[in-house]
Amino acid sequence: MQYEKLAIPDVMLLTPQVFSDERGFFMETFRHADFIKHCGNYTFVQDNHSLSCCGILRGLHYQFEKPQGKLVRVTRGEVFDVAVDLRLNSPTFGKWIGVFLNSTSKQLLWIPPGFAHAFYVTSNEAEFQYKCTDYYNPGDEYCIRWDDEDLAIDWPLVHENMPILSGKDNAGSSFKDARKFELIR
Repeated sequence: MQYEKLAIPDVMLLTPQVFSDERGFFMETFRHADFIKHCGNYTFVQDNHSLSCCGILRGLHYQFEKPQGKLVRVTRGEVFDVAVDLRLNSPTFGKWIGVFLNSTSKQLLWIPPGFAHAFYVTSNEAEFQYKCTDYYNPGDEYCIRWDDEDLAIDWPLVHENMPILSGKDNAGSSFKDARKFELIR
């Protein structure tokens, strides 16, 4: 596995070594010792899997009392995946990073606790899988609007159509009004 620091250094792009032949392929998607060495000493407690259609945008989500780190990947299709730094003590506070993840490259993205996370589906469908460092707690979930002017995320909207949002995501707060993290490193 190759680990690459991105413009926000705590967010890492992981590229697996893929072994392919006429039968298909094999790849290792996670090795705990290597992950600790490159990303930190985190333990994953929950795996999630979603299916979404083209134009769906999920996020920008985060939990405040029990923040989740997420190791995300796409197993079918393609998404534009975004992480926003909500850590007040970070030199990249308020900055975002976006990468395309797809089933062809098989890359993974590590988003540490203290970030809001979202993805936008750019293919006909996308299956999105991710590991979390804490359990989902619906009473502790927050959402920032996908189109917040202060963040100015450059979403690659398909045919420039507005994304399809859930009611919860449509009612997200502004970045300015969102709860921020003070002590997460």
